Amino acid sequence: MRLPTRKKELERQQTEEPDLHFTPERIASMKRELVRLTSTERGVAAAEVIRTGEMGDFSENAGYQWAKQNLRRINGRILSLTEKINHAIPIVHDAGSKTVRIGSIVTIGIGTAIYTYEILGSQESNPLKGKISHHSPIGKALLGESVGAVVEVTVGDRRTTYTILAIN
Repeated sequence: MRLPTRKKELERQQTEEPDLHFTPERIASMKRELVRLTSTERGVAAAEVIRTGEMGDFSENAGYQWAKQNLRRINGRILSLTEKINHAIPIVHDAGSKTVRIGSIVTIGIGTAIYTYEILGSQESNPLKGKISHHSPIGKALLGESVGAVVEVTVGDRRTTYTILAIN
């Protein structure tokens, strides 16, 4: 696991609560990964630590050091997945909702251009695929609004006006 090196990154990690909004598909994917890690990979990695540990001097044994690091990485990922799964907030897609909420698919207009976005948690966002975070400037502005609403989003010194055309 990479440790943060920038001061701003350290500050952000200490002040932000993790976003635990996940689609049911992502929760199922995390559960499959957890099963794979616990049932297969961790056992193989632990056996490798034992095997390389039998080779002698721990401080000079590069294979042992690598095996320990790999086992730590797997255990860290298991811990992280378990925490996310246990505290996950499932995103329920409600096509009948009259207002924009997490899980909504929103069609917006900017002048003559039309875009469709799905509002998801920050860990599943991918703007190039039409999935934006509810923490993003556009996502925050759209939440709670209804069809026909005009919202303004300011990012830096740029202001953009969006019109909500449809909510699915």
